[in-house]
Amino acid sequence: MADLFADEMPEGSAPDQPREDAPLADRLRPRGLDEVIGQEHLTGPEGAIGRMVAAGKLSSIILWGPPGTGKTSTARLLADAVGMRFAAVSAVFSGVADLKKAFAEAETAMKMGQRTLLFVDEIHRFNRAQQDGFLPFVERGTVTLVGATTENPSFALNAALLSRAQVLVLNRLDEAALTTLLDRAEALAGPLPLDEDARAALVATADGDGRFLLNQAETLYAARIEAPLSPSELGKFLQRRMAVYDKDRDGHYNLISAFHKSVRGSDPQAALYYMARMLVAGEEPLYILRRLAAIASEDIGLADPQAMVQVMAAKQSFEFLGSPEGELPLAQAVIYCASAPKSNASYMAKAAAMDLARQTGSVSPPMNILNAPTKMMKELGYGAAYHYDHDQPDAFSGDNYWPESVPPQQFYQPNERGFERDLKKRLEWWHRKRAERRGA
Repeated sequence: MADLFADEMPEGSAPDQPREDAPLADRLRPRGLDEVIGQEHLTGPEGAIGRMVAAGKLSSIILWGPPGTGKTSTARLLADAVGMRFAAVSAVFSGVADLKKAFAEAETAMKMGQRTLLFVDEIHRFNRAQQDGFLPFVERGTVTLVGATTENPSFALNAALLSRAQVLVLNRLDEAALTTLLDRAEALAGPLPLDEDARAALVATADGDGRFLLNQAETLYAARIEAPLSPSELGKFLQRRMAVYDKDRDGHYNLISAFHKSVRGSDPQAALYYMARMLVAGEEPLYILRRLAAIASEDIGLADPQAMVQVMAAKQSFEFLGSPEGELPLAQAVIYCASAPKSNASYMAKAAAMDLARQTGSVSPPMNILNAPTKMMKELGYGAAYHYDHDQPDAFSGDNYWPESVPPQQFYQPNERGFERDLKKRLEWWHRKRAERRGA
């Protein structure tokens, strides 16, 4: 499960038996697809990989999943299961020369009647031109490509390459899968020096990464600890795995999306959780506040105008206090926004106004509301018949403010939630007054 790079494996052969002094993760590498943990939705009889193996024919695939979920091992075992030659390159260490060599060897093998599965680890690290270099060899059948990536293939891989490969998603290992993996480790190397609660804590610290879990277990074995450790003692002995979170990659966008939708969906508990997930992973609090300011306008708007006030106050407080104290006003703003009445009326009104502005171009506003700073402009009718609202009853003239060729529109449609209920009544009152003045 933990192998990062692979040597070629002869057709039909099983993976070599690891040395006794090999890393624990290497010694526990699965010997068959049925031993791959946590990916039964792919390797089982009804899964995509299971069906390919049953048919004895493998198409090019992209294995997409978090670190430590068995991508490399799955590729190795696939080659063995369908009787193919296995070759591997890593985009981290390989260049054009390595790829040319791999393709040349595959062509030689093909002439001898031997098909090649080319495993490309971290395939997203190859640039667009290098990815295009795979296409002719895949199309001719020189190689069957199995790429592995932790990044979203939709963004990380060429469309041309994706059109020739099926994307298979590997699951993050859940608690049951990690526990099974730890059971295998103990069956091989003996009981870990942990009490029951510490063992559960060790599983939790892995954060779905099987390789990390086995590396932590190996560290415990190497320490030759006699008395079982408690969770607190384990925490002092081992480091916790940092959450997977690249600020310009999927982890970043997935969490901020979950955060936004939790606030929009009026679930302050979930919103706080995703806020905390981002903070723990090292996200800048000001980034979260910027998204919260957008939410205050897009999803709350005038249903609760205080939402924006809370967000901006939290921003000022954070800039004044810094971390960690400044994260408390952030949490307060998150709770306020998630608990506030929701309305996207302002958002929809702005979008509708922008659409009409694009359609109507540069039509002139009505003459009555144009300024007339010169005598000539007054003679031309600029500002004629304009009524100063503050001089009118109720400080409301009811004048027309729309271009002659553009009929009045109703962009803003307030709902019955929060402060917009009052705004709706106010707009309805002005609408009646406007009709009365124009009918007079």
